[in-house]
Amino acid sequence: MALLMCGTASAGYVDNGNGTVTDTGTGLMWQKQDDAKKRTWIEAVDYCKGLSLGGHKGWRLPEVKELQSILDMKRNPTADPVFTGTKAYGYWSATDYPTSYIEAYWIYFVDGSVNHNNKSDPQYAIYVRCVR
Repeated sequence: MALLMCGTASAGYVDNGNGTVTDTGTGLMWQKQDDAKKRTWIEAVDYCKGLSLGGHKGWRLPEVKELQSILDMKRNPTADPVFTGTKAYGYWSATDYPTSYIEAYWIYFVDGSVNHNNKSDPQYAIYVRCVR
C-alpha cells in the first residue's frame, strides 16, 4: 500500500494534506503523525485536548477499538502506512481497564496486542495519536 497523496483516497483513508487523515469508513479524523514524545496517560489526554491541527480543535485520545481500526497486521509497525512516523511501540487509548481505575488500555504497534498500564506512572510513558 503506497502513501497517500494530498486529497486522495486509498484503502479507506484520505490524507487531507494538513497533518490529518480521515477514515472514510468511520468518519474519524486522525492525527497523521504523532509528536514523537512519550507521555503518561494523563499527559496524553491533556495533549489531545490542547491539540490544534489542520484547522481543527476538539481532538481526543481514541478508544481502544478506534485505535485498533488503524492497525495493519501485515506491517511493522502495525499502522496503516498513511500514518507516518508510527513507532514500533505502545500507543495509549482512552479506554479504562475495567478492574482498576488507575489503569488504561494501550496497543502495542508491533503485534497489535492490547495491554494495560498505570495512567500516571512515568515509567509507563508511551506514545499518543489523537482523533476527532
